[in-house]
Amino acid sequence: MTAINALMSELIDFAGLFPPASLDMGATVRGFAAYRECASSDALGRLIVPVSRFDEFEAECVGLMPRVPDLDGNEEDPDPWAISALMSPANDLDAVAADLAAIEAFNERHTEEGAGAAIVDTIEIAAANGEEIDGVLDLLEDDLYPYFELDWRGDVRGGIAAIAGLDGGAKIRTGGVTKDAHPGVLEVTRFIQACRMAEVPFKATAGLHHPVRAHQASVDARQFGFLNVILGAAMLHAGAISGSELGEMLAEEDPNAFTFEETTAGWRLHRIEMEALLEARSRFAHSFGSCSFVEPLEDLAALGMLADAGTQSTQDGESGT
Repeated sequence: MTAINALMSELIDFAGLFPPASLDMGATVRGFAAYRECASSDALGRLIVPVSRFDEFEAECVGLMPRVPDLDGNEEDPDPWAISALMSPANDLDAVAADLAAIEAFNERHTEEGAGAAIVDTIEIAAANGEEIDGVLDLLEDDLYPYFELDWRGDVRGGIAAIAGLDGGAKIRTGGVTKDAHPGVLEVTRFIQACRMAEVPFKATAGLHHPVRAHQASVDARQFGFLNVILGAAMLHAGAISGSELGEMLAEEDPNAFTFEETTAGWRLHRIEMEALLEARSRFAHSFGSCSFVEPLEDLAALGMLADAGTQSTQDGESGT
């Protein structure tokens, strides 16, 4: 393993159903199946599926998922599809409870003999404050890992404090299809710093298709790169940069400022060893959701940071910005 592999391991949660790609369910599940088998499969995390679309998902997945073997057979246990389920918002606990029941039934169906092997092991749910988070946590079983999406437009510290010390994480939306959906450097810096102070892991979503921050004409906004956000958070976690330097790193728009060597990654004069990078990925900067799995990897290859994106034969109608 090299430093770039350590950074990219299971980093990209495939959200092909969502804008700007907005793939249909068939293209999304076929794409996910192909990415699991491609040369860059190590970078693939979970498939993002709303609970409300489970029926559609199951109809389109017939024959694509590995089969759960018979109990009395000699087949090896399959590698199930890992699903992160998008839930109803936390302010509607009745809907949340219904979603959790649907997830339990889904997991039971996909562990039966002969079924397609899949597991919902994480959920993503929007919450406005610590009280809403506490309400959801009271309903959760231990086998689901929650990410609570907090609104960067407000003070996220109360929500993050409610998650602290529990088996769960925070989530930030770093972009969207409109200019006003994009937070600035200050808002993302504050979010990551608050998570670090509380020792709360996080994931990000939206607007992170490209490695390095740049202006995107399609939304007339500057979008963060996943190197800015994920490597920046990892370096903050490791003590390789300060909070103020995190802000500078999030604002960085020069791809040449980021370097990867065999066992280290760097931004300008700062370095993080691979062991510390692996720890930060495991304990802090978990993943980001992207409607394209191909584009982030091909951009890294174009910058010379990956020898080969390894996705050329797996594109299934993807588009992105």
